[in-house]
Amino acid sequence: MCSVSPDKRRKMESALEQLKKHTVVVADTGDFNAIEEYKPQDATTNPSLILAAAKMAAYQHLVDQAIKYGIAKGGPEEEQITNTMDKLFVSFGLEILKKIPGRVSTEVDARLSYDKDEMVARALRIIALYEEAGIKKDRVLIKLSSTWEGIQAGRELEEKHGVHCNMTLLFSFAQAVACAEAKVTLISPFVGRIMDWYKENTAQKSYEAHEDPGMDTWGLGCVISVTKIYNHYKKYDYTTVVMGASFRNTAEVKALAGCDLLTISPGLLGELSKDHSTVTPMLTVQKAKACDLEKVHLDEKEFRWQHNEDRMAVEKLSDGIRKFAADAIKLETMIKEKMLNVKNGQ
Repeated sequence: MCSVSPDKRRKMESALEQLKKHTVVVADTGDFNAIEEYKPQDATTNPSLILAAAKMAAYQHLVDQAIKYGIAKGGPEEEQITNTMDKLFVSFGLEILKKIPGRVSTEVDARLSYDKDEMVARALRIIALYEEAGIKKDRVLIKLSSTWEGIQAGRELEEKHGVHCNMTLLFSFAQAVACAEAKVTLISPFVGRIMDWYKENTAQKSYEAHEDPGMDTWGLGCVISVTKIYNHYKKYDYTTVVMGASFRNTAEVKALAGCDLLTISPGLLGELSKDHSTVTPMLTVQKAKACDLEKVHLDEKEFRWQHNEDRMAVEKLSDGIRKFAADAIKLETMIKEKMLNVKNGQ
């Protein structure tokens, strides 16, 4: 029997298979079929993904179950809708957990992004729903917007309640530093949305992978965004891990091979599964340890100022919150109509 050389074996493997050797691959979807097909370790959801999935005929039974739950809980209509939304998000999470070995991320309403106490309360309700269904909190990541209030909610959930958090809508180095100092479990820098902003607001309309402002991987000193965050975390032994998110193409994904985790849409997962080019780790702990980044500490005042100085981050954070909030409202409207039909016996 002839053996296959390492080089030939790599060529036989897809880029997705190679990527999984260096990085935890996470599916960025609410579609169970996509999760089953690409077999990621973890999965993430958000209001936009749940809205899209909730419109599919295949998932109407989950919507109906959530509405029945919300009505049964009683209270004013607004409270019934809130309970239905929480139940729906958790129901999708429960189905996803049947198909992955790891964790699912479930998002707290973006409209609470500037209210620490309400974010904590909503997160604990979500965790309680998972626990009622027999899922331990270790298999759930609570997604919170990376505002100062969201980061402090993450700190409280981690320290006081043992609830693991995924800080989303992260665009600035200041946000990343504050998250690490709050000792949250995970952050999700939004690579593609950073690229979107630079294309819209600068003269340069296209970037090679090594030039991408969202994930520049070249050099060790003056790097930006995800690479800078990753290097800072590893150099100074922060426990918070980095999950690159919001990719626009597979070149961006491959340029961040070696990052702790990458959350990738089904479309890009499909492309990577058919791609047989060589994937090598671009981010490593060894490179991070050798870089010349200085350790940074930020209190609230310094955080707000440093974040404010990054126009891209300020605009993309507020824009992301608005878009997630808008999709949450659309989902609530859909639920309200269906709930009224149920109550009217239709």
